[in-house]
Amino acid sequence: MFGVRGAGGGRGAVAAGCVVAALVALTGCGGGGDDGKGEAGKAPAPSRPAVSSGALTESQLSAVAFRDGERAGDLTASEYALDGPLGDAYTAAPAVCQPLVSLAGDVSGLPPAAQVQRKADKPEEMLGVTVDVTLRSYAADGAAKVMKALDQAGRECAGGFTEERAVARARYEKAEPAALPGFADEADEAKAYRFTVLDVKGKLKLYEYLTVLRSGSTTLAFRGEILGTQDIGGVPEDVMAAQWRKFRAGQA
Repeated sequence: MFGVRGAGGGRGAVAAGCVVAALVALTGCGGGGDDGKGEAGKAPAPSRPAVSSGALTESQLSAVAFRDGERAGDLTASEYALDGPLGDAYTAAPAVCQPLVSLAGDVSGLPPAAQVQRKADKPEEMLGVTVDVTLRSYAADGAAKVMKALDQAGRECAGGFTEERAVARARYEKAEPAALPGFADEADEAKAYRFTVLDVKGKLKLYEYLTVLRSGSTTLAFRGEILGTQDIGGVPEDVMAAQWRKFRAGQA
């Protein structure tokens, strides 16, 4: 959503990761996307309309986001020391594919009113699974427009696209629908994707997953990845469920 990749060892850590030669050779200094081979891209029917006002502030989003050191399933949440994931430094070609790379900026024609980014990982495992978590609020119907743009990107960019990174390019070979989390029907809309990303030499295939939920004027985006060729099978649902429950509790 929602930022990717500011994750420890993922996109958000591109600058730091690029100094690790072994990882450069494997990943090309960047992260990819997210996936899950289920019915992703499928919005709950019918979708409830977005709220027309009352976008949450940054402090309000922070109050319902993971705290530093909070457990998220078997991972630990933390704040980014530098920039978070899915920053505006990441763009896509063709441009219609942008939402699959970054939901930041002017994706919906209406920039987010506020955003908060976290990551969840095992700090002691440099090459372990990392989940980027981004909460964004929008005025008017901005959040609904973001989901519409994401849906269009998922359909039109299924056959692949290029991600322009700060210091390199990544070729996405596929963008496929992924399985939605079990609680997805509680959201106004939900989308999930699995990405197959080629390494810089075009030989190794890396896998990333993206799940985005909309609740009123707020989007919650989760991008799961690992530095390596292992397919993690989707964004860990316990991480998404923990953040979703915390967000919903704060809205009660």
